[in-house]
Amino acid sequence: MSFSAGVITAGKVSDSVHAGVNEDKSGPLIQDILRTRGFERVVSAVASDDEESIRASLKQILSLKAISPLLERQAPGLVHLLLSSSLKHTPLAALSRPLAGTIGKTLVVTLPGSTKAVRENLDALLSNGVLDHALDLIKGGSGKDRSTTCGHHHRPGCVAPKPRTALSHDPSVPASGRLRVSPYPMINLKDALDIIMTEIQPLEVVTLPVTAGLAGHVLAEDVHAPQDIPSSKTTNVDGYAVRSSDTPGVYNVLTSRTHKLSEELPEGFIFRINTGGPLPAGSDSVIMVEDTELESTLKDADGEDTEEEQVKTLAQVSPGENVREPGSDVRKGDLVMQMGEVITSAGGEVGTLAFVGRKEVKVIRKPVVALLSTGNELLDLQSPKPMPGDGWGGIWDTNRPSLQAALEGMRYKVIDLGIVADDVDAHVRAVSKGLETADILLTTGGTSMGASDLLKPVIERRFNGTIHFGRVAIKPGKPTTFASIPTKAAPHGRKYLFALPGNPAAAIVTFHIFVVPALRKLGAWLPNKCQLPRVQVQLENAMPLDPRVELHRVIVRPTPEGLLATTTGGQRSSRVTSLCGANGLVQLPPLAVGGPSKLEAGEFAQAIMIGEIQI
Repeated sequence: MSFSAGVITAGKVSDSVHAGVNEDKSGPLIQDILRTRGFERVVSAVASDDEESIRASLKQILSLKAISPLLERQAPGLVHLLLSSSLKHTPLAALSRPLAGTIGKTLVVTLPGSTKAVRENLDALLSNGVLDHALDLIKGGSGKDRSTTCGHHHRPGCVAPKPRTALSHDPSVPASGRLRVSPYPMINLKDALDIIMTEIQPLEVVTLPVTAGLAGHVLAEDVHAPQDIPSSKTTNVDGYAVRSSDTPGVYNVLTSRTHKLSEELPEGFIFRINTGGPLPAGSDSVIMVEDTELESTLKDADGEDTEEEQVKTLAQVSPGENVREPGSDVRKGDLVMQMGEVITSAGGEVGTLAFVGRKEVKVIRKPVVALLSTGNELLDLQSPKPMPGDGWGGIWDTNRPSLQAALEGMRYKVIDLGIVADDVDAHVRAVSKGLETADILLTTGGTSMGASDLLKPVIERRFNGTIHFGRVAIKPGKPTTFASIPTKAAPHGRKYLFALPGNPAAAIVTFHIFVVPALRKLGAWLPNKCQLPRVQVQLENAMPLDPRVELHRVIVRPTPEGLLATTTGGQRSSRVTSLCGANGLVQLPPLAVGGPSKLEAGEFAQAIMIGEIQI
């Protein structure tokens, strides 16, 4: 199969080329390399460093009518390959942000601007047959005939080596050989959330009984009323069914035990009725019990009162007064709940389903969460084991109990995998069990640059997983990691893993920022409801800014002037007490050159609500 290629020069280089100050060297180099590798047609364009110009160039080269979004499908494996190849030559490659993905049946890959980096990246893509294999798959091929391809030339018996896509350090090498600079690009908060929402797909549809256990599920069907509600005339008060033509006076009392509903109400009688009860034939209104007086009673053999005999009405009621007409609440066939609605724990949705007589309903299954902590230094609070060594007692595992409390408070089922030692085999066993028993794995610790931080290597090297991001420019929570792991046990062929920081405050903050939206997306919550709500708050305290976006723990409370946010004190990522009582996270903007060093008391900011507002 033959392929064609398009080369677009963009960025600062393109601006200088447009200005006539510089010469585009990388673009022609890429064209020459691709032509020598057998690409049938190679075209080029130079785009200004702005989105519209790049879109126009793509439109011209790809002959597309619309490009939105630019990349329809991400190719993280190719990104990892490019980064891995570049890091062999310079640690500064960790600062680059390559992109790879597809638009229709076209592969789009961004390369650096320098000719040296271009050669290195193209060598990684071409010499191992990776690019040929990718293009063959995109064009609809099976990719099988590419297994014996070297470059673009077929030679029998020449097996292309498997590209190394793992960016993490190799746990088998000594600590002195570990990476000193993270190979994972630092991404911003918005990009991280976008990746989560793009990668995660909802779970399957299940049918469940209408009970309190439905809370937190999303409806997977429209719910219609099977009949009119009420089905006949009923009362909305306690009192007596009467004819509206009956004038005030003394009447004999009938009840459901002494009179059939289908029989006409006799003259001179009224029918005692409770709220929600049906009216007997012949009556058209209800007088409230407060508008009556007891006139006489029936007595038993001992002379004790047993039942009302006669009641005096004190008013004349209008036709239809205190009566609910058939279908006045819901008509047969009415849509009472829509597919996509969240069944909350407030009771209204479960009540509505019961109100229309639904015994069971189709919903999206809620994810099961597997939870574990990593680290030889951790002690289980409920079953501590003495630490071997020089007398150091270790530290209590704070993350598992706090995260389990948060998850179960949201009505998610949790599989507790315990504390996992800093050992590759122990990590493999724990992750394997998590993949078997849960839909999403939640880990804390082991995500940074330590020699014993094993989660990323285990995900990439033992489970062939993809690290979608490994660092986020937020405080706290920079080493937060989001990954997917292929498995046949998942509806979409993969399960998801969040590796949160080990510091307790950072773990809880990143749980609310990243994991809650992921859990909601798995449960098919609508996109605009996946993230926790944001409100505008006024700061009671000055808050210093950091080069990263900071999520400052606060207590939000109402005042006559609006919502006021009070800091919980020191914001160190290990200080979990800063979350005790906190119900919000003020999102502080990053420190800007020449800008203020803090937000002053009295200024306004956005707060992410992680709990209820207390009065």
